[in-house]
Amino acid sequence: MTPWLPAALAYVSSWVEFQRAHHDQPGCAIAIASGDKVVLEAAFGSADLSTGEPLTPRHGFRIASHSKSFTSAGLLRLVEAGRLRLDDKVGTYVPGLHPDVSAATIGQVLSNSAGLTRDGPDNGQFFDRKPYCSKEEVLADLSVAQPYPASERFKYSNHGFALLGMVIEAVTGGAYADWIAREVVGPAELTETRPDITLWSGPMAKGHSPKAPLGKRLVIPGDNPCHGMVSAAGFVATAADVVRYFAQLSPNSERSILSPLSRREMSRRLWPDSESSLGRHYGLGTISGGTGDWEWFAHSGGFQGFITRTAVLPKQDLTITVLTNAIDGLAHPWLDGIIEILKAFESNGAPSPATLDWCGRWWTIWGCGDLVPFESKVLQANPALFNPFLDAQEISVESKDLGRIVRASGFNSPGEPARLVRGADGKVQSVWLGGAHVVSEETLKAEMLERYARTA
Repeated sequence: MTPWLPAALAYVSSWVEFQRAHHDQPGCAIAIASGDKVVLEAAFGSADLSTGEPLTPRHGFRIASHSKSFTSAGLLRLVEAGRLRLDDKVGTYVPGLHPDVSAATIGQVLSNSAGLTRDGPDNGQFFDRKPYCSKEEVLADLSVAQPYPASERFKYSNHGFALLGMVIEAVTGGAYADWIAREVVGPAELTETRPDITLWSGPMAKGHSPKAPLGKRLVIPGDNPCHGMVSAAGFVATAADVVRYFAQLSPNSERSILSPLSRREMSRRLWPDSESSLGRHYGLGTISGGTGDWEWFAHSGGFQGFITRTAVLPKQDLTITVLTNAIDGLAHPWLDGIIEILKAFESNGAPSPATLDWCGRWWTIWGCGDLVPFESKVLQANPALFNPFLDAQEISVESKDLGRIVRASGFNSPGEPARLVRGADGKVQSVWLGGAHVVSEETLKAEMLERYARTA
């Protein structure tokens, strides 16, 4: 394992736990893999606010459009077996399509560049207003003219991936869920993954509504079968299984159900999401982004009551999964924040004996800050931010308990001393940062009760 990674993982867990509580989110499960080994698996909060059931790493989540990466891998396995080609026309396998749809290639549909409708003329399934579409309904929506011709632009389409599920069924002669479980989920050794909710038997996280407009969250059961759209949005899995699966899709992985060539093709940036400012691209059933050594690929998902996201970082040989069980879940900024934490530790190294005691979450009435030690410096992070190291002030350690704030905003205390205060047992009890005395959470609670509590 990379020397700095254990310290980074410890801070990731602390930060995500704080973020969940700070933003009053129901629950969050995370997993991180180094190579093909899961090195962090954690769950925070509640699986069901109505019962108070604690969330555990064994709870399944609706991972929604992560399903597209499973469908993509299934198709590429068929390509490797010589049973189809990505430039085959989809109409070769599925009849009843509009001529333009029939002429689109499997590769165009797989890269979301076939110009197809996103969800048909009524996407009420995503609002719990109707069941998910049957195959017949998807085919009816694809039997008419579509919004764009093929290969004109990136245009995301759940209907397109439902169509690809039908292609798999036509080629294999079996039901999509059965074949994908046997040929993708099984060989990837995923024991906590099922293609649809109807096949799940383990503990299940419940979805939750936002607080608005009722002023409170309600449970969204999230038990909708996906019918003809399983290949686009049906999958259920734990965070650990999701991270195991996507780690195997890295071009660097030594163990995978796909050849290195197929994995490179799957993760290649084919179509930019050019009308967005997020810098994302779409490949073959994968989303990608980032720059330089921190480029990433994988997928995300949104199911009513659940927001989920995964990223593979090939240069670091790391894979991250964040699963949330609220329709306003913060999986996207939390995953970005985890990447920022990893960047900080990669740049600054693991704590050394000289910095190790300069750690912990310290409070004042204004909130809290985290002292995060690295090899030769200490940063004061703000755990309330999506990037906790944004504008973090830097402390240079001069002796065991003395340091100096050597970098900070001019509105803070640059140039001023920092000092650890120890108790009789030798443990750090509080910290002085310039003129600010920061204390433990329990100490601050006692101060606030003494100063502000009013008796009846």
